[in-house]
Amino acid sequence: MLDKEGYRPNVGIILVNPLKQVYWGKRIHQHSWQFPQGGINRGETPKEAMFRELWEELGLTSDKVKILGNTAGWLRYNVPERWIRRDLRGIYKGQKQIWFLLELTGKNLDIDLNVTNHPEFEAWRWNDYWVPLRDVIEFKREVYKEALLELAPLIFNTKKALTPPEGWGKTEGLGHFRR
Repeated sequence: MLDKEGYRPNVGIILVNPLKQVYWGKRIHQHSWQFPQGGINRGETPKEAMFRELWEELGLTSDKVKILGNTAGWLRYNVPERWIRRDLRGIYKGQKQIWFLLELTGKNLDIDLNVTNHPEFEAWRWNDYWVPLRDVIEFKREVYKEALLELAPLIFNTKKALTPPEGWGKTEGLGHFRR
């Protein structure tokens, strides 16, 4: 399902623990780490899609998280043409996402990457909220930056905590993947 501009509606999830660290998942058979995300099915609201993705990718149910907020609007990224299936080239541009900030109210043991037959992640870890963007696949970095900046005031209440480390938001001139 694409919108008229060629973007697939999608949700992104930033899951934080009580230490204000973010969940970071390692994609299966890849050297990339990312936040959970996934498409919105026809007839689904972004919130419904978020809870479905949360279950499919992390094995978490709604009673194990608290919604702290979401982005005010869609954040978009373009997918490089070499990553687009041939039959969609010229039609598909990328993803448009509503990002949700969730707090884990359950335990680490509640996270189960294998609840479906097609898991997205093979490993996970907690990182500082201001995780370096060099660890994100390059075409998603700007959206990650926008989402983290917009949602940070929902968990941080001091100027110092709201200020990312120097160089954090650099999104150009970095390698493609980094462990």
